[in-house]
Amino acid sequence: MHTITVRPESTEDVRAIDVVHISAFGGEAEARLISALRASSSYNRELSLVAELNGRIVGHVLLTRVPLRRNGTEKNVLALGPMSVVPSQSHRGIGSELINASVNLAREKGYGTIIVVGYPEYYKRFGFRSAKELKVTCNLPAPEDALTAMEIVEGNLATAG
Repeated sequence: MHTITVRPESTEDVRAIDVVHISAFGGEAEARLISALRASSSYNRELSLVAELNGRIVGHVLLTRVPLRRNGTEKNVLALGPMSVVPSQSHRGIGSELINASVNLAREKGYGTIIVVGYPEYYKRFGFRSAKELKVTCNLPAPEDALTAMEIVEGNLATAG
């Protein structure tokens, strides 16, 4: 078994990251989304992680600062996504490595919450909970049950405004 290395993205990784998302999602929408996020003021290269296997980038996850607004106040939380692994390397734990590294990185950087729109049963394995249960909604056109959140700091969402 080869070792998976998770590290921050570098400028040389941009095209390989695009290839990962294009192959995983079967189109360019996620690659275009990542390009748009890179151009935004919320982008921080340290929060963009790649997974390498045998010197090849086989996975990527992006964390982006997003505002959480409640009762007239705002705080920054992290949105996780897109996250993908090239199909030829799926079911090898690479996605799990990326999620765990993302949570650890968010904790190290002092963020209190991560939210994600995705497959709830997958993310619940890592400690994410139903956003509805945590009284969090989002303005994206996504099913309500697809939104999950993780309080890295217990009670962080309760103190959001």
